[in-house]
Amino acid sequence: MKKPRFIISGGGTGGHIYPAVAIANELKSRFPEAEFLFVGAKDKMEMQKVPQAGYAIKGLWISGIQRKLTLDNAMFPFKLLSSMWNSFRIIKNFKPDVVIGTGGFASGAVLKVASMLGIPTVIQEQNSYPGITNKLLAKKANKICVAYENLERFFPKDKMILTGNPVRQDLINEASKSEAIAYFKLDANKKTLLVLGGSLGARRINQLIEKELDFLLSQNIQIIWQCGKLYLNDYTKYNEKENVQVVAFIDRMDLVYAAADVVISRSGASSVSELCIVGKPTIFIPSPNVAEDHQTKNAKAISDKNGAILIRESELETQFETVFSDLISNESKQAELSQNIKKLAKPNATKDIVEEIVKLIN
Repeated sequence: MKKPRFIISGGGTGGHIYPAVAIANELKSRFPEAEFLFVGAKDKMEMQKVPQAGYAIKGLWISGIQRKLTLDNAMFPFKLLSSMWNSFRIIKNFKPDVVIGTGGFASGAVLKVASMLGIPTVIQEQNSYPGITNKLLAKKANKICVAYENLERFFPKDKMILTGNPVRQDLINEASKSEAIAYFKLDANKKTLLVLGGSLGARRINQLIEKELDFLLSQNIQIIWQCGKLYLNDYTKYNEKENVQVVAFIDRMDLVYAAADVVISRSGASSVSELCIVGKPTIFIPSPNVAEDHQTKNAKAISDKNGAILIRESELETQFETVFSDLISNESKQAELSQNIKKLAKPNATKDIVEEIVKLIN
C-alpha cells in the first residue's frame, strides 16, 4: 500500500485546531510514513499552533461573515473566490487520499473543492447545532462524525457516525492531583476553582470573576483564572492577590484539570468534551454571541442530564453567587455532577473517527 496523504483543515479557535491535531496524531501513529498538510486561515491561531504540533500548514485568505455592515463583509466574495482557487491548487499539488474538515473558515472552501474533485471527505462536527457551512457540505461528504445525538434533521442519517469529539491524548489518562498541586504551587488544603474562557478568552466571564473575586475568595478557595491573551493586560494585576493565578493560556491542561475541584467554563464543543472526560463539577456560562447560539445548546445537552449547571449570561447577576456557594459547599452535589458528566464522555472518539477515515483511503 502506498503511503497515504491527508489534508486536514480546521481553525480560527482552539476548538477547531486541537481536534484536527488529535486526528492527525492518531493517523500518524497508524501510518508513520503518511504525509500531512493542514490548511487554515491566514492570520488565525492555527498558523502558529499547527507548526508547534509538528505539521506543515498553508493559509487561505478567508474569514467569516460579520453580523453588521463592514469592509470585511464587502470583501467576502473576493476572499471566497481566492480561497476556492488556492484550495484547488493545494489539492492538485498535494494529491490527498482523504480531506478532513474540523470546522472554521478555511475548511468550507477546502472540503467543497475536494468533493468537486471526487476526493473522499470527512466532516467532524463538534457541536450539538451545526453551522451553515457543514450543513451545506454534508450533502457531498462521505462521512460525518458527530458528537451529539439527534442530528438527523441536519445531516443525512446514512452518513452520520456518533463518535464524540477528539480530545488531547494526555487527558485520557488522568494526571496525579499531587503532581498538579506541586506544578501550580497550590495549597493542598484548599479547593481549587478553574476558570476557562476558551483559547481566546471570554470578556463576560472575565468581568464576572473580577466583580465576584472577593466573594469567591471568601469561600476559602484558590483560583486559576485563564483570561485569554486578549485580556491579560486587564487582569494580570490580580496575581498580586493571595490564592489567585491569572494566566493567558494553559499549556498543561492535564495537570490543571487534575488540580481543579470545580470549573467555570464556556461551552464550546472541545471544552465540553474535555470536561466530560475529566469529569469535573462544572458551571457552564455559554457565549450567546456565536452562530445559532450553539454553546447554549451544547451546555443544555449536558445540564439536561444533570451533568453540569447552566447559567446564561443574562442570569449571572441574580443567580451566580447562590449557585456557586451551593455547589462549592455541597460535596455530594459535586460528586453527582462529576459522575453524570463522565457518563457522557467518549474517550475513544479520536480512534473511532480515524477508523472512518481509514475506510476511505482506498
